[in-house]
Amino acid sequence: MAALKLIDPYNRHLNYLRISITDRCNLKCIYCVPRHLIPRLPHTEILKYEEILRIVRIGVKLGITKIRVTGGEPLVRKGVYEFLHRLSLIEGLTDLSLTTNGVTLKDNLGKIKAAGIRRINISLDTLNRKKYEQITGVDLFDRIWQGIEKAMEMGFHPIKLNVVALNGINDDELTDMARLSFDYPLHIRFIEYMPIGESQMGNGPLLLAPEIKKRICSALGQLIAVRNSVNDGPAQRYRFEGAIGEVGFIHALSHHFCDRCNRLRLTASGQLRPCLLSDRHEDLKGPLRNGCSDEQLAEIFLKAVRHKPSDHNLAAGNSLRVNGRMSAIGG
Repeated sequence: MAALKLIDPYNRHLNYLRISITDRCNLKCIYCVPRHLIPRLPHTEILKYEEILRIVRIGVKLGITKIRVTGGEPLVRKGVYEFLHRLSLIEGLTDLSLTTNGVTLKDNLGKIKAAGIRRINISLDTLNRKKYEQITGVDLFDRIWQGIEKAMEMGFHPIKLNVVALNGINDDELTDMARLSFDYPLHIRFIEYMPIGESQMGNGPLLLAPEIKKRICSALGQLIAVRNSVNDGPAQRYRFEGAIGEVGFIHALSHHFCDRCNRLRLTASGQLRPCLLSDRHEDLKGPLRNGCSDEQLAEIFLKAVRHKPSDHNLAAGNSLRVNGRMSAIGG
């Protein structure tokens, strides 16, 4: 198995696995959750921690070195902190991080740090309490911000704030979000909204990265490019003169980064997806629970890699959608 590598037909080396450990979430964000209730996966259909750890060990033998744990909201799953610790002990992993909505962050940062996590992404689409409730369905902005402040105090770095740009909802705050980088060592990430699954969003015009950049530069000044590090994702990184933090832009639709995509995604239900913006997947859970060998599971990894598309089919203005739910895929 050690001789096999996750290299797709377009010579992209896939060394990054994003793992959704649950489809549950304690928020109901309008761009993620449909207006009607959606069925949750039965507990029996969600991968057990031992199953995830086995899959990760196989992935590492094939060349996976970087993992991000996501959800749903990963911190709502029972036993998550022990799982994160066990994950951090797997030899061969060089980067382990967590994406959270921050609802339970403040009270659990000690456990997260003890588990070996130093890098956190926090979803925060507004600095306005009322608007936060409008977007998420709950009035918890103060709790989220307190968690961010405590994470900075405890030395987590980088702390990235993921901001989904929503036309007509938070577009009037994008400059305020970027301005945070002057006063805090935060990395503000502006993400183009992607039409994945059902949501409460309409089909109006999307707010894309070039327009976001134009707006914040007109108010805050020229952006200075920051060189990406080896563990960086697809964001184009910048900073303002005199700022202690950064801003970044993820051009998922307007200028996609498919040619350098190094990701695979493991869903909460045990499906391995070679592309976020495609419904194609390979089942790992079924073979795993039917007693297949590590070598057979490795072949499923390789099959997924062989079918990774050259690019996605969601260009800006395209009416196509991805049917899978973001809460179960893991973003």
